[in-house]
Amino acid sequence: MRCIIIEDQAPARRVLQKYVNDYGKLELKECFSSATEARTYLETAAVDLIFLDIHLPELSGLDFLRSLEKPPAVILTTAFDEYAMDGYELDIVDYLLKPFSYARFCISVEKATQRISAQNRLSKNDNFFIKSGRAYISVSRKDILYIHSDLDYTELHFETGKHIAQETLSYWEKSLHTFDFVRVHKSYMVNIASIDHIQGNRIYFSNGHSIPIGRAYKDDFITKHVKVTDN
Repeated sequence: MRCIIIEDQAPARRVLQKYVNDYGKLELKECFSSATEARTYLETAAVDLIFLDIHLPELSGLDFLRSLEKPPAVILTTAFDEYAMDGYELDIVDYLLKPFSYARFCISVEKATQRISAQNRLSKNDNFFIKSGRAYISVSRKDILYIHSDLDYTELHFETGKHIAQETLSYWEKSLHTFDFVRVHKSYMVNIASIDHIQGNRIYFSNGHSIPIGRAYKDDFITKHVKVTDN
């Protein structure tokens, strides 16, 4: 699993480097002392995991993460605990509070491994399982009309019903973006192939359901995904 470290404090950077090397299943590609350097690197290189400090010079770790269109898995490393909600909203894997032990580091990496493995399975198969309550339900990606976020969970909507999943909307956005699933609102993703028509600021489906298009998403959505042909 390819990873990078973004940490401006040399002692903390050395600890992370040692932990990564000791873990054995991580390939450390680069270390950076600033997020701007890392962002330049990621323009031409792909990684699976970022160990990211929050307090960085020039550009904070959180602002750096927000600037990435399709960020990899991220483990935040910080000496401050007041950023947990920001991390949740950005769908980080875990939050390591400095100083942290090697054992705690391993727990975080295992979480990242599980998430990346799940996303890889999802990208290779049309059918996949979601945990809904106590049951594991097989669903077909192509049958999903749209996905709605409701804070702690998401709803996958189909022609005849819906299933509740534990994953966040950011998780689905990362996992399904290569299959024409697009974020159209802070709380909604849509399967482009399932759209019946668009009117005003709403997307309509053949079963009569509709969802809103967020003002911040509309122009980009229309430009990239709505193709109009002349009759």
